[in-house]
Amino acid sequence: MTSSITTPATHSSPIPHTGSAAAHGTDSSGPETSGPGTSGPAWDGPGWDDLLTTALLGTERRAVPARPRPGQDAAGALLDAAALRTVRRRAALLPAPARARPGAAPRDDRPALPEAARRRLALLLADRAAPGGGGRRGGAPDLTELLPQWLATANGHGYRVPEALLPALLEAARARSDLRPAALALGGPRALWLARLNPQWKYALRGGTASGFPGAAAPARSPEDEGRVWQEGLFAERVAVLAAVRRRDPDAGRELLASTWAKEPAEDRLMLLDSLRAELSAGDETFLEQALSDRSRNVRATAAELLTALPGSALTARMAERARACVALDRTADGGARVVVEAPHECDSGMQRDGVVAKPPAARGERSWWLSQLVEAAPLAIWCERLGVGGAAEAVALPVADGWQPDLHAAWCRAAARQGDAEWSRALLGPATSPPAPANSSWLDPARLLSALPPAERAGWVAEFVAAHGLSEAFRLLGVCSVPWAEPLGAAVVDALDAARRAGGYPWSFSGVMGLAERCLDPAQADRLAALTTVPEGPADGAAAGAAGYWVEAFQRLIGTLRLRAAMSAELAGQEADAVVTGP
Repeated sequence: MTSSITTPATHSSPIPHTGSAAAHGTDSSGPETSGPGTSGPAWDGPGWDDLLTTALLGTERRAVPARPRPGQDAAGALLDAAALRTVRRRAALLPAPARARPGAAPRDDRPALPEAARRRLALLLADRAAPGGGGRRGGAPDLTELLPQWLATANGHGYRVPEALLPALLEAARARSDLRPAALALGGPRALWLARLNPQWKYALRGGTASGFPGAAAPARSPEDEGRVWQEGLFAERVAVLAAVRRRDPDAGRELLASTWAKEPAEDRLMLLDSLRAELSAGDETFLEQALSDRSRNVRATAAELLTALPGSALTARMAERARACVALDRTADGGARVVVEAPHECDSGMQRDGVVAKPPAARGERSWWLSQLVEAAPLAIWCERLGVGGAAEAVALPVADGWQPDLHAAWCRAAARQGDAEWSRALLGPATSPPAPANSSWLDPARLLSALPPAERAGWVAEFVAAHGLSEAFRLLGVCSVPWAEPLGAAVVDALDAARRAGGYPWSFSGVMGLAERCLDPAQADRLAALTTVPEGPADGAAAGAAGYWVEAFQRLIGTLRLRAAMSAELAGQEADAVVTGP
């Protein structure tokens, strides 16, 4: 009997010889040996050349180099061996013993996404992976910029990600680090379970990036289990355990951290120390004082920052004493008053231990650098008494001698932002209608000061600023306002965009603001914006006429994005989205 097997040379669909097989120690003629990543014995089956020769000569003239199954003839055994070899050649992999199956994924009892929201997430993730996805496409919304907001809203509802979409979500977060906290929160414990099986997702195992979102808390554990995870677990699991213990008992959490502090790597010490921020209390002062002597400069700086956030800590008292020695009130001959400054002449070891960095940045004087750090770390409450004034506004209004005002006020700005002091922030900001600080004026940072104000007051101040000065100087200020933008801020931005359109400007001159508006405007503004998509009638100069079409396209994209955001919110709330939505 002669085998009828067809050889690769004559088959209409030849078996490809994958080049990657060579990388695994294989060739097309002889048996392969175990390659990298295999742990089993070398392949002892027939080589491809042996099978090919037998097929050409026929099974009656050459013995089949494979053992037939019971009741199987020689031709069938040859075909089986060729089929097995073909699969191996196409896969370009060596056979190896099967690994142990991974343990079952942990339970996640959070509610599943509504079906419409599940479809929306699949589309957002698919758009991210599509060639050219996420770019500007005429009037279509930029879906990649909507994914962070979708994740934040889904976490706010306490949903879990569908299992089938978890790999795509982890891959999206691998490509964009800004997505990781929200993505891992939505993925929950199953995201960490799956990340252990794919080295490309190891970012999920390095930190407590899922904290701060509903549903991201670590599962309840017994004290014995918490101790085991703290000693043996992955870093993300250890951070979750520390956070859980701190929420339950801040002192116990601090003691847990202290038990292994000496043997933690510097990078881990920094991240673990920062985790104390959420439940910071006076009981942490002793531990933080010890951390001021850490061999890592970043750890020392973080410890000093946390101590300055503790009212009445020994470090704030030391910084206040140093700052008082540098700043004083001087009565002038005409009965007025001014602030005089005597910056430190050296940065001694005590200052450095308390977090003062000795070496200044380029183009910065040493004395002004040291002064700024002392004043920034000192409690703002000391200055009214020191300068003999009744409040922050009076202190800020005082003239400062010898050109020290920029350094002193810049330090006060940073102190107001760090300490969350709204009174000092208002005084340093001044009226929103005042001329903005010159571009080369680095001492005033309105965006940082605004962060200390309540959200409604912050939005009102920025709305006044936009109405008075337009959008050119407003980008960073808009970025610190709560989303969605409250009125009258949303109306002020729309009015400013309309004014820029009527003035003949081009929308790409305001691309940053337009991008923020897509993510931050209240979707209720969509109807008002629709009126701006019509080209004004009547004669127009060349610039305005040329820009009109671009503005129509930009506003259409903005309207489509706002309506899509409204639909996404409705879907996540389990409601029926508006039937007319631009976008997928």
